[in-house]
Amino acid sequence: MLTLNYRDSRPIYGQIKDGLRRMIVSGILEPDEKLPSIRSMAVDLAINPNTIRRAYAELETEGFIYSVPGKGSYASHGADAARMRSHPDRQAELVRRLRDLVAELRYLGLKDSEIIAMINEGVGQ
Repeated sequence: MLTLNYRDSRPIYGQIKDGLRRMIVSGILEPDEKLPSIRSMAVDLAINPNTIRRAYAELETEGFIYSVPGKGSYASHGADAARMRSHPDRQAELVRRLRDLVAELRYLGLKDSEIIAMINEGVGQ
């Protein structure tokens, strides 16, 4: 499911959060699909459960997952997109990353029309 890179400069909880976010956004985790329990994921990754708990808490705050007391955590669905949009810091970070990617693609010689075609292809998925 997830792999950790101990040489990565990001904290472990951030790697877990980013990995789960990618899985939700890409559809690997379907809407309303149950995530592994904090305890089982901590055992699988051989890390402290509090690290998983922090990643889950931040994903829930951002609207990517939701928790049902006594049942566990689940991937959110498209209806929660409005909640995700209410996080301007996350939006600003993604826009900054997109601008950086576009600048790097231009530096590598791609034309704007090629970059736009790639974006449109990604939107169509």
